[in-house]
Amino acid sequence: MPASVAAEVPPLQPTVPPRPSADAIAALIAELEPWLGERITTARGIRDQHAHDESWHRPAAPDAVCFPHTTEEVAAVVRACAAHRVPLIPYGVGTSVEGQVIAEHGGLSVDLSAMDAVVAVRPDDMDATVQPGVTRTRLNAHLRATGLFFSVDPGADASLGGMASTRASGTNTVRYGTMRENVLSLTAVMADGRIVRTGTRARKSAAGYDLTHLLIGAEGTLGIITELTVKLHGLPEAVSSAVVAFDTVGDAVAAVIASIQYGLPLARIELLDALAMAAVNRFSQLGYAEKPTLFLEFHGTHAGVKEQAETMAELCQEFGGSDFAWATREEERRKLWQARHDAAYAAKQLRPGTEFLATDICVPISRLAECIEATQADVKESGLVAPLLGHVGDGNFHLVVMVDRDDAQEVATLAAFNERLVERALAAGGTCTGEHGIGLGKRRYLEAEHGEGLAVMRTIKAALDPLGIMNPGKLV
Repeated sequence: MPASVAAEVPPLQPTVPPRPSADAIAALIAELEPWLGERITTARGIRDQHAHDESWHRPAAPDAVCFPHTTEEVAAVVRACAAHRVPLIPYGVGTSVEGQVIAEHGGLSVDLSAMDAVVAVRPDDMDATVQPGVTRTRLNAHLRATGLFFSVDPGADASLGGMASTRASGTNTVRYGTMRENVLSLTAVMADGRIVRTGTRARKSAAGYDLTHLLIGAEGTLGIITELTVKLHGLPEAVSSAVVAFDTVGDAVAAVIASIQYGLPLARIELLDALAMAAVNRFSQLGYAEKPTLFLEFHGTHAGVKEQAETMAELCQEFGGSDFAWATREEERRKLWQARHDAAYAAKQLRPGTEFLATDICVPISRLAECIEATQADVKESGLVAPLLGHVGDGNFHLVVMVDRDDAQEVATLAAFNERLVERALAAGGTCTGEHGIGLGKRRYLEAEHGEGLAVMRTIKAALDPLGIMNPGKLV
């Protein structure tokens, strides 16, 4: 098509439906209740449970909640919602941090927690098929006797369906990858009720559009994931963890960059700044130095782990790293990493009674130190309380910003700070979100990051969900 003609054809725009009327909700429940029975409800307490996630965004309750048990039941629910123009919001365990499960436009919350079967584990192929309500800790408990594990660890005990929907990652990403790299295929119910199976269990394919990865990270705006086949990894023969403190964040990041350039296959490289360490010490009753600190983990053979750890220690010492604390016993390592995972909740103790906004920009590793240092200076100038932590091995860091949601001036200060943070990330060639997703919180930054790509996303959304019922108002 000539450019002049193409310019005259506007892209499809996704529809945002109006909040459903009481009559529409009543008609929907009348249609679904005969076969869902008590598994569909308008009880206020259950609706309130589904009105929020772990984010600071204000809750908004759905008009009803249902609890399907099978893919076919999900398909029937979607068809009924389409017929009555009622929005659907997929719900896992509510650990998202950008408002992905908040029912901004009302509708039906589709709680998939009862779909929690481990369908199959295939040790020879190192994969497993699960329903979306299976959590990562439950899957790994199920795998314990196989010598395999599922690697994606976002900290929270999230459901795998939710993790796929938000393209989650976490502390193991630097070695094992994100959900994007660890999902082989999906079963999903599309907006018209069709059941689609994407991909195969083969480790690669050149057959057609990659629908699997279209749905990963779509936040339930294109379809509802009802089954996943995921990659598994062999449990390492030996594991060793360490904590090492630095005088500055720049020194800590320089040590990380040196380790990556050296080719060390670290499994985890996490950074906590001095304020985050103070919060962790208080919350988890630890006694680490309250300085910028790296949390490290090494996987491999006993000899390999020993060599990696010794090399990393030498690299850290070149950049002023000190106070190495090693943990080789499993209970010590669990305590160490639990403290890291609890860092966001530890931060809440710094300002009791406030909410926290968890940011998660990601930049090229070479720009990480300057971006962190500029951000910390901005935090100080803004007068915010904002411990910093991050998966620095892949350039991703978070700020846990404590805020009084009822203080308009403080909220405005936070909004301006967050704007500058995202602008700083984009200017460095990075992204507004490394792993938390878009949800309600980061919609306004997508155009700056993607340009015309956002119009393409909106066209895909409008084509696959013309009624706009799939988690409306999120992402695009």
